[in-house]
Amino acid sequence: MGMEHQFIKDGKLDRGPLLAELRSFLNLMLAKMRLEVQYEIKEFEAAAGEVEHPEVLVNFRGRDQELLLQQHAELLTAIEYLTHRCLRLDPHFYDHVQFDSGDYRATRLEELKLSAKVAAQRVVETKQPFRLNPMSARERRVVHLVLKGVPGVRTSSEDAGDHRHVVIHPA
Repeated sequence: MGMEHQFIKDGKLDRGPLLAELRSFLNLMLAKMRLEVQYEIKEFEAAAGEVEHPEVLVNFRGRDQELLLQQHAELLTAIEYLTHRCLRLDPHFYDHVQFDSGDYRATRLEELKLSAKVAAQRVVETKQPFRLNPMSARERRVVHLVLKGVPGVRTSSEDAGDHRHVVIHPA
């Protein structure tokens, strides 16, 4: 058996088997990590895998919740990444299955959208490119999507790895 992707049926998430395996994996991982957090899995209508509208949202809460959110939610992001990889989820479906805690991700998305719009306005006024701070691929995608319809600007991603960031250019 190779590394073929699982839990996809007819181009969509096969939720039944996915949720069963997701619960099993999270129970094992959280027990091994000795983190005092509980999780709740919420399901939503498929919205073409939009970054802001996952089909499956795993929400953590509990005594060790703040540990998940330290360093820009580094541990939360790592748990999400490991889960995607261990379940062999197709990378095209990563945004369909997201993790959050204390509305961190939702709040971060709103901040990101606001700062992207403010930066775009500055680019329009000054006619100078503006570099945003390095961010994850998901966050860069949000910025590109938010500014896609804004007249007078275009966006690009530059650099690599942890230094990859969005640059907003005058159009």
